[in-house]
Amino acid sequence: LLTALVSPRMAGLRVDFGLLLEPLGFIKVLEWIFSIFAFATCGGFQGETTLLVSCKGVVNKTITAAFAYPFRLNTVVFSALDPNRCGGTWTDVYLVGNFSSSAQFFVTLAVVVFLYCIAALVVYIGYKHMYQQNSKFPLTDLAITVLIAFLWLVSTFAWAKALADIKMSTGASMIPGIESCKAQGTTCRFASVTSMGTLNVSVVFGLLNMVLWGGNVWFVYKDTNLHNQSNRISQSP
Repeated sequence: LLTALVSPRMAGLRVDFGLLLEPLGFIKVLEWIFSIFAFATCGGFQGETTLLVSCKGVVNKTITAAFAYPFRLNTVVFSALDPNRCGGTWTDVYLVGNFSSSAQFFVTLAVVVFLYCIAALVVYIGYKHMYQQNSKFPLTDLAITVLIAFLWLVSTFAWAKALADIKMSTGASMIPGIESCKAQGTTCRFASVTSMGTLNVSVVFGLLNMVLWGGNVWFVYKDTNLHNQSNRISQSP
């Protein structure tokens, strides 16, 4: 009766958590965890940069610009300063740069990897026998692992370059590019910017993911027919 009630798809389920202790399963768990840290440290960032402005009728007025993921800085404007008190020389000041493509590429990849790791772990834990019996599964897993390792390489270096540019666009080096600060009698001084330590950590996790997926290629390859064939060839007289 129980067999009749079990759906055909669930009939092949053989749960074995011991496979998580094997390299293939253990590394997949690490990849799942590291992907969470990658998109959490990047996608959850919020910060602001602050300037001190002195002009006609204004002394050390604090203006701030709040920015966050996905870092479309060119849409972020500093808090308003009354232009009349600066003799009509002050206009809205925007940050420079749009780094959303690199940031979203990095975060989207991390989310996709997170979902793929869950699916892969379900197969490893519950359908390992089917995974080993059907040669297409290991080959598909190998192709996806190689692709993800390459995408981690590209996205991490793209995001690292974007992060360096974000620091330039929100740091003291942005002042020479602000036209309103060049007006006669107007001075702008950089005050502070939110620490970007979590963004630095996101780059580190990107590198760790790249290394982890690159190393995992070997363990996935060992489960494919390609590895078995090479072993038979090397062992033949």
